[in-house]
This record gives sequence, C-alpha cells and structure tokens, in this order.
Amino acid sequence: MTSDVWLPIPPAEFQELPQGLDYLFWDGGQEFPGDPADCAVYVVPYMKRQQVKVRPLAEMRNVRLIQTLTAGVDDMIAAIGLIAPGVPLCNARGVHEASTAELALTLTLASLRGIPGFVRAQQREHWEGGFRPALADKSVLIVGYGAIGAAIEDRLAPFELARVARVARSGRASARGPVLPLTELPNLLPEADVVILSTPLTDTTRGLVDAEFLARMKDGALLVNVARGPVVDTKALLGELETGRLTAALDVTDPEPLPAGHPLWQVPGVLISPHVGGPTSAFLPRARRLVTEQLKRFVNQEPLRNVILTTGSTDN
Repeated sequence: MTSDVWLPIPPAEFQELPQGLDYLFWDGGQEFPGDPADCAVYVVPYMKRQQVKVRPLAEMRNVRLIQTLTAGVDDMIAAIGLIAPGVPLCNARGVHEASTAELALTLTLASLRGIPGFVRAQQREHWEGGFRPALADKSVLIVGYGAIGAAIEDRLAPFELARVARVARSGRASARGPVLPLTELPNLLPEADVVILSTPLTDTTRGLVDAEFLARMKDGALLVNVARGPVVDTKALLGELETGRLTAALDVTDPEPLPAGHPLWQVPGVLISPHVGGPTSAFLPRARRLVTEQLKRFVNQEPLRNVILTTGSTDN
C-alpha cells in the first residue's frame, strides 16, 4: 500500500502530522519529490497555474485522496479524467472564509468611498473632498451563499444595511434569513445597490453575469467579484463600465492574470486586485490545521471533511 503524501508546505512546519505516512515536499517544481505512482495523498500546490497542479495526476495511479488548498476546485475538475475512479476530491472550506470576506468588504468600501481616486489625488498632491456613497442604508445581494458568502454577511452586519439578500444554487434557510435559489435573481437584481459574487465556478455559474444579468442591475450599482473570473462575461461588463452605468471591484478576472493592455485596466469605474482573496497571514495556520485533520482522518479511516466529489461516482 502506498504511503507517500505530497505536501506543498514543508513537513517540518507541521506540528502533529500522523505517523505511518511518508511526507514529501512538492510545491509545483519541475522535479517531483518521488514517484507519483507511490503517492497516496496529493495536497495540491497553492497559487500555481492549472497546468502545474494537474501535471502529476496521470501518473498518480494509486492516489487515494486529493486535497486542494483552495475553496474552488474547478482546476481539478477540469482534469478529472486523469484521476482514477474512487478518489475523493476535497476543498479547503474553513481556510479562506476570513480573508476572502475581508477583501470583499474592503473592495466594497473602497469602491463606494472612492479610495482609488483619493490615492491618485494623493500622488498629484491634490486635495479632493466631496460627498461619496456610504455602505450604510444600501441593499446588498450576495450571489453564492456558501461558507464564504456567509462570512461576508457576518462582516456586513455592523454596517447598518437596508437589506441583505442571499442567493445560492438551491433555496434553503440560514441563520440570518432565507437563501433564495438562482432562479430568483431576475427579481432581486433591480433592488440591489451592491452585488457580491462569491459563488464557485461550475457549469451553471460560468458566464452567469452576462449582458442580461448586468442589464437588470440598477443604475449606479456596484458589482464585486471575489469568486472566479469566468463567472462574469468580461465583454458584457466592459460595455456597462464604459457607459458609466455600473461600477465594479474585481479580485478575479477573465482572462487571468489580466494582461497588459487589456481594456479592463483603463475602463472607468473599476477597482482591480490581483486575486488576493486567500493569500494572507490567515492562510497558513488554517491550511496546516485542515491538512493535519484530513490526514488523521485518512489514517484512521474516518470520514473526510469537505468532500466535493468522488471520481467515477454517479452521485456527483
């Protein structure tokens, strides 16, 4: 039985890794740390291109667990055909909620209060006062109400909002109120001053924010994307931004990284951060805790956390 565990964090940085496994460090370098066929658990390198993450998969014939350190697993699902059947694919629920929610709030406040303009004025040594929109009394729509969406609402709670609406793939109840299905979006969009995207990238959500979605948003509304770039139709968004009818704050873009010369860089009314929702000081402690717990469950043959799918299963 294979016992190698490929970790993108040096094993010495963990305090309580379970005994009985052989820990190898691989963070996406050209040389593999061992024979991929001997890998039992693959913890996917973080903040690497998709082609790097999936490169060893075809040779990992005996892998029995794949653990990502991202909330989204679209990169791995795109290469699902390379993975043997019966392998659980787990995401990093519990790792990124705090930092991504912080960034969603930061982008929202910075955009509404005109912080990018203040920075540019400071560089010109120019004092620019005046009234700006507040978050208080606004109506916010959160599209994608999983762990990150709920964490975003937790941080919005003190801001005296007029309303928070929640949307997910299917409707349900939550501690803060009802979560409505995606089919309710046409009715909710015209009422929202701020629309925050925190949905995973799936076949359903790819291109969800298209021309029709954007046209239903109210004049002057702000779109905040901390989900995945392809959730938004970039061409359609550019059309709305160029008219000045909408504004946007984007931590993710399509394409990504956003190349020099792309019109999103210069279009009015957009604030761009370079996909930094997850990589903060909060990441490593939470990532180490999750990986340690999963490996203990793996060794003890206990149910794993955060299983998104099992390869080859008809229940996925």
